[in-house]
Amino acid sequence: MTETGDLYEVPEGLPEPTDDGACDHLPGMRLSPVALPATSGERVDPSRLPGRTVIYCYPLTGRPGEDLPREWDDIPGARGCTPQSCAFRDYHAELKTLGARVFGLSTQSTEYQREAAERLHLPFELLSDEKLAFVEALNLPTFEVEGMTLIKRLTLVIYDGRIERVFYPVFPPGENAWEVVEWLRRGAA
Repeated sequence: MTETGDLYEVPEGLPEPTDDGACDHLPGMRLSPVALPATSGERVDPSRLPGRTVIYCYPLTGRPGEDLPREWDDIPGARGCTPQSCAFRDYHAELKTLGARVFGLSTQSTEYQREAAERLHLPFELLSDEKLAFVEALNLPTFEVEGMTLIKRLTLVIYDGRIERVFYPVFPPGENAWEVVEWLRRGAA
């Protein structure tokens, strides 16, 4: 197991993920109906949400004092879930002003996500795809580590149930929210 270290910072020298084409099929795709459990206790079906929705998908949120999977820092794009979540938290008001609702999504359980949402003071819900229904419906890129199937870091911008923009690969993770804000400011071009 890799020590968590400072979960709020991405260590220097991490291997950068490369665009392997695993998200090329997503722009323009209509979402299939998949209701996911949210940290609020409700179920959210992103395909049915009106207007613009931003869903940032991340592999795994670490917890202070708990080890990350072995050799976590060697997996391109794995490290940085907390900085990414904190950036979306910090830009949440601006994203709302730009007409976008925000969700985070991982394959972790809702209970696990609830702890992270509370600890990080997230003003939006985290969605659990623990059963991989959303991943499979969209054929999202994943990787395996220590018996877990985790989503590669990506961000979907959805409008009325159709994917209009995909940010992939995402690196560094802490800058992703700003990239989304800038894209929305330019008129979602």
